[in-house]
Amino acid sequence: MEKTEVVELDVLGQICPACLLVVLKEINQRQREIGKGLTRLVIKTDHRDATITVPESVRKMGYCAEVEKVGSYYQISVDRRK
Repeated sequence: MEKTEVVELDVLGQICPACLLVVLKEINQRQREIGKGLTRLVIKTDHRDATITVPESVRKMGYCAEVEKVGSYYQISVDRRK
């Protein structure tokens, strides 16, 4: 079984919609790998609005998204469709 590649996106200090646009661009470039479960995105953000807009958008695309508070920032994980 292949190991899942974790791609980290650091958008600390950026505000929406910039955060969302960076994430959507990465998803579009890696949609095949994410869809097959070969890649998982981990986004670091300190903009609270991104914790709503990013998960909402990727879920509409059919992906799974989880938000977790980690110290002074939020971590959003995006995985393949269930």
